[in-house]
Amino acid sequence: MELVKSNSARTPAAEFLRCAATDLFPWYALRVKSNFERVTASILREKGFREFLPVYKAKVRWSDRMKLAERPLFPGYVFCQFDPDQRLPIICTPGVVHVVGVGKRPVPIDNQEMDAIGTIVRSGGPAMPWPFLQVGERVLVEKGPLAGLEGLLVSVKSSCRIVVTISLLHRSIAVEVEREWVRPLRTQPCAVHIPGTGCRVRQNTKQDVE
Repeated sequence: MELVKSNSARTPAAEFLRCAATDLFPWYALRVKSNFERVTASILREKGFREFLPVYKAKVRWSDRMKLAERPLFPGYVFCQFDPDQRLPIICTPGVVHVVGVGKRPVPIDNQEMDAIGTIVRSGGPAMPWPFLQVGERVLVEKGPLAGLEGLLVSVKSSCRIVVTISLLHRSIAVEVEREWVRPLRTQPCAVHIPGTGCRVRQNTKQDVE
C-alpha cells in the first residue's frame, strides 16, 4: 500500500507540509461521519481552514476484479487547524460530529505526532492504518527518507515496520523501512530482541539514543 501524492499543489497534504513552519493554531482532530472524510475536508478548505486528510492506496474488490482505491489513513477523522475559541464554523461543517477533546474542551494533537505523520507523507513510502498500540518498545530510523522518525517497531518478514500513533485518537499508522535503517532507542540496560528483525529494543521509560 502506498500514500497518495497528487500533482496538485493545493492538496491537503501539500498545504500541511508547505505551511508547517508558520502554524498559528494547533492541529485538532475532527470526528466525522463514516465516508465523509473527503467531503468534509474539501468544505473546510473552501471555508479557508487548513485541513489535513492523509490517504493511502489499498486493494479493494470491485465487481469481479481487484483495484486500487484511496482510503483515509485515519478513518472517521480529519485534522484541522483553527482557533478553539472560534470553532462554530468548524462544528457546523457538514459531516463533522464533534471536535476530539475532553468534555467540551478541544484537545490539540501532539506536535511531534503530527510531525511524524507529515514525515511519512513526505516520504511517499508504503503506509496503512494500524491497530492502536500503547507506548512500548521504540526505535529511531537513522537512514532513508524517514530518517529521524521515532516509532514502535513491529517485525514484518525481512523489513521493519514502524508504527506512529496519534495518542488522542487511539489510532496508529504503519510504514515499512529497511532493517538496517533502524536502531533501538536506549531506555534500560536490559534489551529485548524482536525475532526476525535483527533489531533490539528496550523498555521505554526514558528515551536516550544509543
